Amino acid sequence: MTTICDDADEFAEDQLAGWLALYADRVRGVTGGVVTLPTADSDPQVAVVVGGGSGHYPAFSGLVGPGLATGAVVGNVFTSPSAAQVYSVAKAADQGRGVVLSFGNYAGDTMNFGIAAERLRAAGIDTRIVVVTDDVASADEVERRRGIAGDFAVCKAMGAAAAEGASLDEVERIGNRANERTRTIGVAFSGCTMPGAERPLFTVPDGHLGLGLGIHGEPGIRDVPLLPARALAELLVDRLLTERPTGAGVGGRVAPVLNGLGDTKYEELFLLWGRIAPLLERAGLDVVQPEVGELVTSLDMGGCSLTLQWLDDELERLWRADAYAPAYRKVAAPVAALVPAAAVTEAADTATVVPDATPASRLAADTVRVSVAAVDRLLRDQELELGRIDAVAGDGDHGRGMVKGVGAARRAVERTDASAGVGFLLGRAGEAWAAEAGGTSGVLWGAALEAFGASLGDDVDEVTPPRLVEATRAFADAIVRLGRAQRGDKTLLDALLPFVETLDAAVAEGIPLPEAWTTAARAARAGAAATAALTPRVGRARPLAEKSIGTPDAGAVSMAMVLTRLGEVLTRPARVHPDRATESDTTTTTEAAPAVLSEGVHA
Repeated sequence: MTTICDDADEFAEDQLAGWLALYADRVRGVTGGVVTLPTADSDPQVAVVVGGGSGHYPAFSGLVGPGLATGAVVGNVFTSPSAAQVYSVAKAADQGRGVVLSFGNYAGDTMNFGIAAERLRAAGIDTRIVVVTDDVASADEVERRRGIAGDFAVCKAMGAAAAEGASLDEVERIGNRANERTRTIGVAFSGCTMPGAERPLFTVPDGHLGLGLGIHGEPGIRDVPLLPARALAELLVDRLLTERPTGAGVGGRVAPVLNGLGDTKYEELFLLWGRIAPLLERAGLDVVQPEVGELVTSLDMGGCSLTLQWLDDELERLWRADAYAPAYRKVAAPVAALVPAAAVTEAADTATVVPDATPASRLAADTVRVSVAAVDRLLRDQELELGRIDAVAGDGDHGRGMVKGVGAARRAVERTDASAGVGFLLGRAGEAWAAEAGGTSGVLWGAALEAFGASLGDDVDEVTPPRLVEATRAFADAIVRLGRAQRGDKTLLDALLPFVETLDAAVAEGIPLPEAWTTAARAARAGAAATAALTPRVGRARPLAEKSIGTPDAGAVSMAMVLTRLGEVLTRPARVHPDRATESDTTTTTEAAPAVLSEGVHA
């Protein structure tokens, strides 16, 4: 919803006034919209005037500048500008060589721009109209389709042609050509809310997306189950390929625009583009300077659209041409003599030599493989809960960070040769955890795993319980050294240190390792639960110390979860690599359900 506002009825006018103050060095306001300021040495050119309702920024005012539009008509939010506004902006934009009016195919725009064109012609200004009809979901007949993000691609072609000095006939022809070869399909994840309104114009059912959205707050044509990125990319690409323009042929060149609708993060768009690009390549299409970002939005709508403009030599030249507007800038050759990416070679990775290891070390490594897989499943199950706990006084990323870390460790373990010993294997797992998880917990877990592995080593003759206790102390010492925290600071140490002490005492009493570990894990869970009464003295949560009271520390909770799960692994028959099946029983068991932490904190 719109939060920064004085009078909802004046929102469109107020935002435009602020925008004009910001870009007064390159545009000027006129009744109904904005026009570009001519440069001192520029020749007169055909005026390309685009427009529609507000709420679509950067369209339309943000696209006014050299190489793009000469002027933009700015209507009220999602409302066609009046004929008087269109006439005013076009008259101000005219440089004596005629005007092309371009807009999306909506009834109000068609009527008002059409009336304005008649008035302009009557005033002696040769005026043409290019209507954008790129939305493949809105109708089967091309002439009835709406204009959505394809507005940008068509404007780019006409603006570049006008900047080259093309005639009015040529700019009109190019605009129609660009429109004929442009196709768009969009999806909505959530509706948008008008300024002053408390509820969105539409909602998307939970677990669904709206296929075929409009940009004036219209919902999708139909709701379909929400898709992961790969499947969404396939849906968008496949639909556009079935709408390939007549005469485009198989393969060819395309200019893609992956457009955010206002509430979809750039990171999500980048991720989606990473799924779309290979599909276009697989379809035999040559991708030319793709654009990914917000170019035609719909207030705060959650969603995105994919536009493909099939290029010929002329359209490609215009697509690549320079442009300079408040919201879009392109330079044909920003850096001289760039080396093509394909020509850049990287040094090959040096093959890692796996050190020799004793049978005992390799057997312990097999336990590590089973353990890492078990912890990976656990943390994926608990990711959201850990994030919820962390969000009380932190940034809510602990669950995601732990999943990233353990996932990287699992992959590293799976890639490591089966002949590796426990020291080498844990070292690789720790390196991977730290490298991919990032953040404080990533560094701590990575270093601690490396220390644990180094303590056990690859040349150990037997992994005895005292040797294991020594390794857990090395694990904890690495965290204390790097984290510079201590017990009572409301960190993972409040679970880890009681675990190490309890395990040490139990092993010293001669208690079998599985039972000793289970007892120590119980102490870890109690320590984690007790952090609810503490205030953080280090880390990111310290400024919100009071707010965290009543909630346990997420790092302590996850540590207790992991230690508990490892205890469950230790109580099962060992599983080893098939090449060493004679060294131990190879029974496979099903993962047990995680235990329950004391005082209601669940593993």
